[in-house]
Amino acid sequence: MATGIASGSGQLYLREPVYRRNSYGKAHCHSTVILSGMQNQIHWSSWISKLLQVDRSNYSQCQVKTNQKSHRGTIKSCQREGSTRYFDFAVIGSGIAGLRYALEVAKHGTVAVITKAEPHESNTNYAQGGVSAVLCPKDSVESHMQDTIVAGAYLCDEETVRVVCTEGPERIKELIAMGASFDHGEDGNLHLAREGGHSHRRIVHAADMTGREIGRALLEAVVKDPNIYVFQHHFAIDLLTTQDGSDIVCHGIDTINTETHEVIRFISKVTLLASGGAGHIYPSTTNPPVATGDGMAMAHRAQAVISNMEFVQFHPTALADEGLPIRPSNARENAFLITEAVRGDGGILYNLDMERFMPSYDERAELAPRDVVARSIDDQLKKRGEEYVLLDISHKPTEKILSHFPNIAAECLRYGLDITQQPIPVVPAAHYMCGGVRAGLEGETNVRGLYVAGEVACTGLHGANRLASNSLAEALVFARRAVQPSIDHMNISKIDHSASSWWPRPVAPLLLGDTVLNKVIRRTREVRKELQSIMWEYVGIVRSTSRLTLAETRIIELELKWERYLFQHGWEPTMVGLEACEMRNLFCCAKLVVSSALSRHESRGLHYTIDFPHVEESKRLPTVIFPSQLNSSWSSRRLHKQQIC
Repeated sequence: MATGIASGSGQLYLREPVYRRNSYGKAHCHSTVILSGMQNQIHWSSWISKLLQVDRSNYSQCQVKTNQKSHRGTIKSCQREGSTRYFDFAVIGSGIAGLRYALEVAKHGTVAVITKAEPHESNTNYAQGGVSAVLCPKDSVESHMQDTIVAGAYLCDEETVRVVCTEGPERIKELIAMGASFDHGEDGNLHLAREGGHSHRRIVHAADMTGREIGRALLEAVVKDPNIYVFQHHFAIDLLTTQDGSDIVCHGIDTINTETHEVIRFISKVTLLASGGAGHIYPSTTNPPVATGDGMAMAHRAQAVISNMEFVQFHPTALADEGLPIRPSNARENAFLITEAVRGDGGILYNLDMERFMPSYDERAELAPRDVVARSIDDQLKKRGEEYVLLDISHKPTEKILSHFPNIAAECLRYGLDITQQPIPVVPAAHYMCGGVRAGLEGETNVRGLYVAGEVACTGLHGANRLASNSLAEALVFARRAVQPSIDHMNISKIDHSASSWWPRPVAPLLLGDTVLNKVIRRTREVRKELQSIMWEYVGIVRSTSRLTLAETRIIELELKWERYLFQHGWEPTMVGLEACEMRNLFCCAKLVVSSALSRHESRGLHYTIDFPHVEESKRLPTVIFPSQLNSSWSSRRLHKQQIC
């Protein structure tokens, strides 16, 4: 993997990467090629759109082999041949981005929505705060843009920011038309909340359960659509790709049904990755258990360009179980989020001596962006040797607290804490990946036929730190923007029913027997905890070069040790299982984060290192990880080689 920061000044001076061929005839990026050059001064989003643009008038037909079953035009219904399914569109993920996209492209063809667990189990379902959009006459697109760029430490792509801030309000109106119900004020207009980093009230919300309400509305519409087929409990393993000269083409996805252990292959004309983030590379995260970086890792293995992985957002205020009057009897799979809106509504942060500390760190106090608040809390905890701080909203009227934060109030009351009378114990937790699969303005990637939307994507919107409630807006905007190019691609593509045999099939490890398989699963769970511990200790909120280097070494050693254990117990390279595949994806994402962090020799946004504590204007550029064939570990390799035309 070739990692680097684009050279040059604050403006990007770019040239397209040069490709070489290895002895197998595959194209890969020259490892020394990083964004540079002085020919054309253009914005990141403009350049990446050009680089990733698919020449729709000259598609390679390498995927269409001589076969009388080749199918042009839409597939009229779900077609099935044994363990292979054929669709016009395959969507990986059932969060806001995946479902919104599915509903639009379903007007033009058949859609498979492939989801790892239950359809509602996504990061969207856990989003409390809301969706940011300019809907107040006193607000403006320019103000929203400025707030986004300031929060993103001036690493945001301005064109992308303008697109999201401009198109976001219309996407909200579409959700309302579909039946999503948001809170309204006494005047009958939408109630707009304010969160940290925002200069105006612009957060559309449904109490403190906004994501759940949006997910409900979208899922109800999906269920009613005859062109959409939902495959729940299907874990995505690897993307199916072919190589055409220097181009990589995506043809679908291999999955395993985690309930029946059957491997199902989806052949599709277009694939959308909307699989969410990678919060579970850390031991404490607000993300649901499904957030193990599967989409980012699959895309990396399929030679997609990855960007800005060092920018991991730690939400400042997750519920600290250690401070509750009644401790939960079982450890949580994911930390309970205390929304940004609590601070936006006047919540105050105190240490355990009830000393307010945020004004001493930033003039914006509790309304500072998340990276500032998280680092401030981290500093307090380390200086004072304490496990959590306190967030107090009890000075506000009881009825206001309970109407705005009913879910938080109920969760805390379960453990003996009344937030209308007592402060809430909070601690930072991994929350959001600002980096991901690099995308253009239409969600396109450098892999033809592969689009991305939501947290799995790096569009340039968030820069070095995400502004609160911008993620759902981004997901809605880019899901919608990916629709037309996807339809164009679908219309000139063919389905070849012989394609299913182009790649070897993964197999479930049933032949190992229950005893061996249980040992492998048990060891994998132990390794997962070890990796999470390394990431939290060495790649957390405050970093250093020596600790990042140590993390890199320890992660590689742990990965190779785990792989040896698997193969010594009869595991084969083509075997797949939920725990093992999640583990390989976690390793992949952890290495991407560490590699990116080591490449950034400055402190910007979410990446703070004591060795380079200041912002450097010359380094105000995205980190880019180009594809590479130099992958030595099983976790970094695809389960099957790419088909070459």
